[in-house]
Amino acid sequence: MSSKKTNPQLVATINKLKAATRETEAAIWRDIALRLEKPKSNWAEANLSKLERYAADGDTVVVPGKVLAAGTLSKKITVAAYSFSDAAVKAIVAAGGKAVSFEELEKSNPKGTGVKILR
Repeated sequence: MSSKKTNPQLVATINKLKAATRETEAAIWRDIALRLEKPKSNWAEANLSKLERYAADGDTVVVPGKVLAAGTLSKKITVAAYSFSDAAVKAIVAAGGKAVSFEELEKSNPKGTGVKILR
């Protein structure tokens, strides 16, 4: 499937994730890349309240889309997403967690071990 995306940063991210799958044989990166290739209206949008509900303290969570700031977060989690609202990043950091890019997560966890994908 060829990507019809016009945002060069997004196309580069998708290509890097697919390359990571080829290098590490970790299917999670390809799964995320395929989700990002879908129309933006189908991307996941997760609020802090959703992260609070579905993630345990210390988890690593991937949102193939955008993280928004509605709700509260009290758990120390690592969140990787294509984009974050400024308020969401502040809330994640204030709870003791980290907001990272897919590339940063792939470098720190090449096999994708223990990573949860929020839809």
